[in-house]
Amino acid sequence: MLMYDLIIKKRDGRELTKEEIGFFIDGVTDRTIPDYQIAAFLMAVFLRGMNARETADLTMAMAESGDMADLSEIPGVKLDKHSTGGVGDKTTLMVTPIVAAAGVPVAKMTGKGMGHACGTVDKLDAIPGMRTSLTKDEFIRIVKEIGISIIGQTENFVPADKYIYALRDVTGTVDSIPLIASSIMSKKIASGTDCIFLDVKTGSGAFMKKYEDSAELARIMVDIGKQTGRKTGAIISNLDMPLGTHVGNGLETIEAIRVLKNEAGKDLTDFALFMASRMMNLAGLGDIEKCESIAKEKLESGEALFKLRQLISAQGGDCAVIDDYSLLCRANTIAEIRAEQPGYIRHMDTLRVGMAGFRLGAGRESKDAPIDYSAGIILRKKPGDYVERGEVLAEFYTNKDEKALSGAREELIEAITMGDEQPPAEKLILAYVDETGIYEQ
Repeated sequence: MLMYDLIIKKRDGRELTKEEIGFFIDGVTDRTIPDYQIAAFLMAVFLRGMNARETADLTMAMAESGDMADLSEIPGVKLDKHSTGGVGDKTTLMVTPIVAAAGVPVAKMTGKGMGHACGTVDKLDAIPGMRTSLTKDEFIRIVKEIGISIIGQTENFVPADKYIYALRDVTGTVDSIPLIASSIMSKKIASGTDCIFLDVKTGSGAFMKKYEDSAELARIMVDIGKQTGRKTGAIISNLDMPLGTHVGNGLETIEAIRVLKNEAGKDLTDFALFMASRMMNLAGLGDIEKCESIAKEKLESGEALFKLRQLISAQGGDCAVIDDYSLLCRANTIAEIRAEQPGYIRHMDTLRVGMAGFRLGAGRESKDAPIDYSAGIILRKKPGDYVERGEVLAEFYTNKDEKALSGAREELIEAITMGDEQPPAEKLILAYVDETGIYEQ
């Protein structure tokens, strides 16, 4: 078998066999296929696409290119959750403790954030003493003991995806739905859980800007789950406005805690309960109505908050953060950003809000770059709110200099569109996706 022949075959729009896809991934993993041929193949996929069977075969080959987690020691139906990510996305920390409190084991391996988006590992690392690098035995023991563990990915975890993604990033082939789907699902499958729940973001603050593209990605990933024997469901959620009010690692952790204390805004709490109930339903706890009742009870009783305490303690973190938020945010400078004119906030460009946070130090420029866990933004006004001239729009938290602060302020002001009329309320959850179809909410 020659890589040249596979490139020509896919360039001409023909279907690849499972063996041919396996040959490609083996060559990527052991570096026997040169970068220029990998890049040519990726461009052929970008232009010609892949069908459902090809995408599933690519996903499994990538998953099997490195360590595959064996969670058979953990009793029950194990669940993993993935978000495509974006500005202010703290869903894992506010949802998984609710699900775990209901008795569904949550075993999650996750990555760091890049650029303006903050990753789940970064939010956990903001907690003093918290360990996100655990051995396999520690990971399994914690899930067995308390029903939940969230850790970073190991170096030999889906290595083919790491190498392919690095090339996609520099060859203009990132925006390929089969390649995106196989990248995400290969990591979820390698994590070893029985169920996979996906939060596919759409809008200005998300990777996928258009609803139609997000719906297609969700549909394909759910189909991959079905073809590889994992129960899979997804929601499509709206990130055309910031999720909640806190942006930045430590600040997002604070807001997730406030959700579990039942102290957050109704929109964010309803979002958490919707997602948690669908995750429980996927894991077999009952119909949607029953799962909604369970999720609400676990939140209101304080059991979900206690589960977060258990998670933090089991992984070496300081549980005092739950009651003392100063441990999560120690910025030297807190600056108020005020409205320059009165009116309704008609729109808030979520990407630009994220970039303002990035300027304050909340993001990282490269994979291993340092990150300031204290940096970020608390939005005091959101789309639909009326503001007077001089009223506080947001608070900035930073350890950077005045130049960075000024740049972030300009970014935030540019993100906000004002008007004389109140805009219609936007939905946070746009659709639910399972094996039977896409159901708009």
